[in-house]
Parts: sequence; C-alpha cells; structure tokens
Amino acid sequence: MSQKITFGLFFALILHVLPAWAINPDDLLRVEEAFKLSHRVVAPHRIELRWQIADGYYLYRNKLKFTPQDADVVLGMPDLPAGKMKHDPNFGDVVVYYHDLPVTLPVTSAPAATFKLKVGYQGCADVGVCYPPQQQTLTIKLAQPLPAALATSSSGNDPVASLLKPNGSGLNLFADALLPPDQAFQLMVESNDAQTVQLRWQIAEGYYLYRDKIALTVMSPDTVRVDTLQLPEGDWEQDETFGRVEVYYQSVLAQALLQRANADAQTLTLNVAYQGCAVRGVCYQPMNKTVTLALPALAEAALVEDFQGSEQDRVVALLKHDGLLWIWASFFGFGLLLAFTPCVFPMLPILSGLIVGKRETVSMRRGLLLSLSYVLASALMYTVFGVLAALFGANLQALFQQTWILVLFSGLFVALALSMFGFYHLELPKVWQAKLHDVSEQHRDGSYWGAAIMGALSALIVGPCVAAPLAGALIYIGQTGDAWLGGSALFMMGLGMGAPLVLVGASAGKLLPKAGHWLNATKAVFGVLMLAMAVWMLDRILPGQVTLLLWALLLIIPAIYLNALEPLAAGASGWQRLWKGVGVVMLGYGVMLLIGVSLGNQNPLKPLAGLNVQGQAFKEAPVMPMTVVTSMPQLQTVLAESQAKGQLVMLDFYADWCVSCKELEAFTFTDPAVRRQLQAMRVVKADVTENTPEQQALLKQFDLFGPPAILFFQQGQELARYRVIGYQDAGQFLTTLTQVKQSCDVRSC
Repeated sequence: MSQKITFGLFFALILHVLPAWAINPDDLLRVEEAFKLSHRVVAPHRIELRWQIADGYYLYRNKLKFTPQDADVVLGMPDLPAGKMKHDPNFGDVVVYYHDLPVTLPVTSAPAATFKLKVGYQGCADVGVCYPPQQQTLTIKLAQPLPAALATSSSGNDPVASLLKPNGSGLNLFADALLPPDQAFQLMVESNDAQTVQLRWQIAEGYYLYRDKIALTVMSPDTVRVDTLQLPEGDWEQDETFGRVEVYYQSVLAQALLQRANADAQTLTLNVAYQGCAVRGVCYQPMNKTVTLALPALAEAALVEDFQGSEQDRVVALLKHDGLLWIWASFFGFGLLLAFTPCVFPMLPILSGLIVGKRETVSMRRGLLLSLSYVLASALMYTVFGVLAALFGANLQALFQQTWILVLFSGLFVALALSMFGFYHLELPKVWQAKLHDVSEQHRDGSYWGAAIMGALSALIVGPCVAAPLAGALIYIGQTGDAWLGGSALFMMGLGMGAPLVLVGASAGKLLPKAGHWLNATKAVFGVLMLAMAVWMLDRILPGQVTLLLWALLLIIPAIYLNALEPLAAGASGWQRLWKGVGVVMLGYGVMLLIGVSLGNQNPLKPLAGLNVQGQAFKEAPVMPMTVVTSMPQLQTVLAESQAKGQLVMLDFYADWCVSCKELEAFTFTDPAVRRQLQAMRVVKADVTENTPEQQALLKQFDLFGPPAILFFQQGQELARYRVIGYQDAGQFLTTLTQVKQSCDVRSC
C-alpha cells in the first residue's frame, strides 16, 4: 500500500513539473516573429502601428511606449483597443492583446516630413516564458511637414469636431481648426497603490478644463468606491457659457482616494467625466472615458467594514449577486412595505369601490377573483412599463400625468361615484356581455375585465412615485440589459404591493354588509371616496385654492346627509350617534377649509394659516429659501456658485404630480429640526413637472427615472452614498442630514 502511495506522489510530481521540462527555448519564436511590427501613414497627421501576434503569444498593454526622437515632434494620445484582462504570473491582473493589435497615433507637430519614432513593447508566450522589453526605431515619412496648428486639418471628418463651430471671423484656416478632444485634453490614469488612483490631463495650448466638470465613478467592482477626489486649485475665469468658473491650463494632476471592502487584487473599471473649452470661446461636449486598472492587494486593516452605497445601490447589488429565489422574496417584501405608502394606498378605495359597486351580493370567491384581476394587471403593467423605462431611459408613468388624461380619469371616478349613489348602473352592452360570457364563462357584467383594466390604469396614473427598490431595479436593467431578471423582480414587487388588496377583496364577502339599507349606505361611503380620488388627482393640475374648495364641498355635503345639522331622536342607536359625530366633524373641518379659501390658503392640512384671532395668528413656518432649476445648465451654475462659497447643496427632484414629493414638502421639510439642519445648506429644487426634454435630460444626468429623489453635493461632486430615493419622514431624514454633515466635517467641506 505504501508503495502505491509513493508511486502516486511521484507520478503527480512528474505531471506537475513536466510542462516546465517541455519548454524548449529552441521551440520559441524569435521576438520579431512572435510580434511582427509594421507601420503606415493613414492621414497627414495619423500613423497606424500594427503588430501581428503569433498564436500562443500576447503583448502587454501597459508596456507600449511611443517616443519621438526629434525634439520638435509632438504626439497625441495613442488610440488603443480595449484588450483582454488576464491574470499574469509576473504582473498580476493586466490588459493584454492577442492575434492583431492596431494602434492609431496622432501627430500634433512635425516640422520635418521625416522623423524617428522609438516604439517600446513587451510580450510573452502562453507557456509562461516572457521576452525582455523590446525597442524598435521606425522612420516615419509624412507627405509634408506638420506645423502644430495643422494637427487637426482633417478634423472635418471627426463627428465631434464637425459639431464645434468657432466664434469670430477673419481667422485663417489653421487658426480656425480645433483639436480633437483627445488631443486637446490628453488623459492618463494609473493606480499609485491599493487605495489611490492618479489622473493627469495634459492640456494643449489655448485650451482649458473646467474644475467642477471633473468626476470619477467606479463602474466595477461593487466593493470599491471613490471616497474623495482631490483636485488642485485652478484659475478663476469669466466663462461665456457658465459664468465665473475655476479652470485649469496646461496640465492638472488629480488624486482619487478609494475605499475598499475586498482585500484581494482586482481589476478596477472607472468612468472619468470632464469637459473643456478652447480659449476663443468654443466648448466641447462633456467627455466620458472608461479606464481599466489593476488594483494590488490591500492590507486587511484598511478595509471599510461598513461599506455601503445608497439604498438603490444596495438593491442593484442584490440583483447582481444574490440567487433568484432570494431576489424574488426580497422584492415581494419591498412591495409589502410600499403597499402602505401614499402612492399605493389610493388603490384601496378603487378596488373596494369596484367590489361594493356590484348589484349582486359579493361572495368571498368573487371578491378574491376581482382583487386578483386588479392586482395581477397592475403588477404586469408596472413591470412592462418599468422595463421599457429602464431600457429607453424615460419615466413612462410621467407621460400619463398630462392634463387631459388626469381629467379623463377623474371623470371616470365621478361616474363610478354617481353609480354608487344610485343614479344609474354601469354595465357593458348586452352584446358585449354575451361575448364575454362565451369567452370567459364568468359573470355577465364582465367585471373581471373591468377590474383588470382599472388595475392597469391605476399602476400608471394613480401611483407614479419612484421608490428605492424600483429605482434600483430600473438601474440594474439599464446597466445590464437583463430585462428578464429585473422585470421578474418588478413583477414580484407589484404582487407584494397588491397583497393587502387581495386580502381586502377576499374578505369582502365576510366584512361587507349584505343586501339592504346597510349595503346602500356602504355604497354611498365608497361613492364619496371615489369623489375624493377625483379631487386628489385634479389637485395635480388645478390651482391650490380651487382644490381646497373642492375638499370643503366634499366634506360639507356628505356631512349634511349624515344629519350633522339635524337633532338626534330620543331613542337613537349607538350607530346613529356615531355617524352623527362623524358628520359634525366633517362639517366643522369643511367650514374651516372654506375659511381657508377666503384667506387665500392652499394647504388643506393648514387651512387657517394667516388668520388673526384676538392678536394671535395661525402662521405657517416661514418659507424655506429655495432655488428652482429645470435644466442641467441652470444646475451647473448653482453648483459652481455654491462651490465657490464652500456650501453644501441639497438637490430635491420634485413634480406636482408626485404624491411623495408633496408629502416631503408638507411633513418632512416643515419639521423645525429638519429646517435648522437645512439652514447650513443651499436647497435647490429640480422641478420636472412638465417632463420636457431638458427636464428628462436632468433626470438622466443622475440616472434617475423620476421623482422623488434628494441628492447632496460637496465641492460640485455628489455624495452618492447619501442619495435618498422615495419618501422619508422627518426622523429618517434627520438621520440622513446628520450623516451628510458628519461626512462633510471629516472632509473639511
């Protein structure tokens, strides 16, 4: 037995070292055969270098060097292909090239038609043998010398340069030409150590870079984030586009400090955003560069234990890394939590009204099927439009907040209310009823179809709010294109949101009264609720005083029907006394609303604000100073001004049709403790009510699909970790503000 074990170990050792013995230096290709380098001039100011790489060999991206041997020759940034990530035994995670490597090299200046170019490179064989660094000196022959100003003479073929129209007149051909953006602002990015990334821009003469337009975002992995981006001070200039701004000339060196939750060596993918202009007044479009770097291993002591992004970022991480069943369960739970928010709660009287509004007695089975029809259609519509919004980058629910749609839907609620009051009965024509009976074998009034249609419309019109789970799912779909996983998660969230509605529908047969006087009274109550839904929707488009008057009428008139002004009979029952009390309360509050209308108030929760009674005034809290923006240029101006003053900025995305936005204004922002915290910040409201292209672009700039959303900015950069999506009450929001302030203190805001 021991002999077998010894022989097995010896055989394994032979297999382990056999590949090393098998490498014969005579079998390796010579370096010039493994990596055949050629070159050609493809344009007056562009050279193409090409390596033909033999099978089983590769070149390192970071070992490519291009150095002109003539002092007056200036080269632009080389255009390198993406390459392939490889874990190399010598250099760790690196980008390498196989088979064919074309590199385009711009020539910015070449006083002579012929110059020498030294090209450095290094490669290896897949068997594990690496060649030493190589250098070749090439003789480049241009058609004619290139003065510095002639470097972009062919930029007319550049789609970006062709869009840039220079100002002024009387300029000669060479002065009129603009450098391509990669030549005007040459970017180099490298990792200094496991927690630091260095960014350097070489800026051409006559061009400058905006300080507040420089931003750095980690695209992957999720375990790394940018903690701070350290930028040097620039020069203050009066810019034609953005006013007084801080800019950089010639060169700028920035350093990004990273926070990591994983100590292993890994590949880092960054998005670098920046924008610059030519001195003569021509500005380039904002630029984004994707850069891949190898991060070395990190000491365990430097790990961030409480690493977490915003709530929507954690939802995105859940979708990317967790199992399907856990994702579905989590989103069903998210939906249950959202079921009790103002965006979903209005669906309860809609569904209950549909069930109560039927002429026949509603059984438990029928109530369950009606509510399932409503909820499934709502969840399905929520899913379909959510996926489309993520793929096409638009909040499609916002499209349904147009005036004519809201008026039409409000009219539908009024029609349902009048039906419940007994003015008429709503049912499909007899011919339609017969066809539906043949197809579905359901009840003749087609109510399941009606419930499904109302569920689909309710998902689009009644509750257009965005919460963190919804935003996270939309971001995940937009980033990955995985519409199936994201869509199924949204469907589960829709089912969670509708679960309480299903319970209400299923219990209708037990909880709701049977035929008779009580059933008629119940229908009347739900008729009033339907009218309330109509007023609630019209509040998005009508002036505040008009809706306040409608609320007053909706309280006063039903109160009269509840005998609020009639004396109780001597032998009145307990129920009669209860409804009498409800009527008196409704009447009293309705009168207060009428007084509020006469005072010019608009908030139904504070109808007597401004009323002076014996020298005492019911006053609303003073209006919080707020700057309103509706486009990205307006916001950039505000951020630049705040950055110059060292102010923190809170950006609140708002729309008149967003229920949670109004909740934030009415309850959260009016809290005294919240207002005290906000006094130290500049509060900016991004109004996206009209859903114009400029407002859509403003949302898209921050990967938002709709309001409500609250973002915080320090030195022109968003503190993404503290982003708030959806509604937060005063207590939760105070915690967020405290964390933002603490972060700002640590970073010396």
